[in-house]
Amino acid sequence: MENLKVLFPVHIRKKIKNNLWLNDLEEIRIRAGQPIELAYSGKTRYLTDMDGEMCACVRESVQNARACYRITGADIAEMLSYISEYSLYAYQEELRQGYITIEGGHRVGIAGEIAKDREGITGIKYISFMNIRVAHEKKGCAEKILPFLKDGESIYNTLLVSKPGAGKTTCLRDCIRSLSNGKEGWEGMKICVVDERSEIAACHLGIPQNDMGIRTDVLSGCGKSEGMMLMLRSMSPQIIAVDELGGKKDFQAVEQAACSGVRILGTVHADTVEELWEKPYLKKWMKRGIFERFILIRHNRSGERDFQVFNGKREQLC
Repeated sequence: MENLKVLFPVHIRKKIKNNLWLNDLEEIRIRAGQPIELAYSGKTRYLTDMDGEMCACVRESVQNARACYRITGADIAEMLSYISEYSLYAYQEELRQGYITIEGGHRVGIAGEIAKDREGITGIKYISFMNIRVAHEKKGCAEKILPFLKDGESIYNTLLVSKPGAGKTTCLRDCIRSLSNGKEGWEGMKICVVDERSEIAACHLGIPQNDMGIRTDVLSGCGKSEGMMLMLRSMSPQIIAVDELGGKKDFQAVEQAACSGVRILGTVHADTVEELWEKPYLKKWMKRGIFERFILIRHNRSGERDFQVFNGKREQLC
C-alpha cells in the first residue's frame, strides 16, 4: 500500500504526513480539474489541503473549493511517468486495453481520447482520467467452499456465480492458491491461470503480484479461448482457471479442455444459478452438463459474503 503514495506528484506527496488515508482504501479517482476522490467501501472522501497537510476529508468538504486540491494536466503527466516507470511505450499493449497493472497488483484504469486506425483502437491519448483500483488479497475467504469442490484427488468443474462487484475474482484467486498449495491430506494440483486482463494474478513485468500458490502457472494478456488452448498444449495442467467466461469461443475451449481430462474453475456473471440456463449463450453448455458445481456468491445485510453451493442438477448442497 505504501507504494501508492509514490504515484502522486512530488508536491502532493510532500504534504501527505501519514498513511491513515490508506486504511480500507478501494479506489483513487483522478480527474483533470477535479478533486482527488478516495473510495472506501461505498463511502467517498477527498484529498484536501488543510494548512499545508493533505488529508482525507468527508464528502461535504468538496463544497470548499479552496480546501480541495484540484488535479492539473501537469499532475497527471507526472503521475503517468511514475506509473509507467518513465516508459509509456513499454505499456502500449496494456494502454490499448485501457489499463496498466503496477507493482503490488494495483490496476490503473485510464480514459481520455481514443487513438485508432483501420484495425481498431491503438491506444489512448490526452489521458485526463485515471482510476487506481487498490489490490486486496483476502486469503482464506474461500475456505468454506473448498470441500464442495473436491472430487477425490481432483475437483469438480466449477463456476463461481455472482453479480459484478460481489467478489467472484477474489474468491477465485483464493481457490486457486489453496488448490495449488494443497494441505494435509490434500495434495496440491498443477493449475494454469488464463488471466486476460491481469485481474486474477495481477502480473507486473510477467510476475504475479498476488499469491497464486506454488504449483500455478499464469498466462496474462491473452484472450481466454486462445489462452486455454495454449496452456492445454504446453503446460499439462490439472486445472485451468479463468475469470468471466462469456462468449461462444470461451465455452468451446472449456468443452475441449474438459474432454481432455482437465478440470475447469471459472467465474460468470449472473444473479442466480437458474439464470445460467436462461442466458442464450450459456443455455447450450449448461444442458450438456459440463459443470458439476455452482457457487453462488452474494453479500448479506452486514456486507459479508454468503455462499450457496449447487450441483449440476441445480440441487442446493449448502
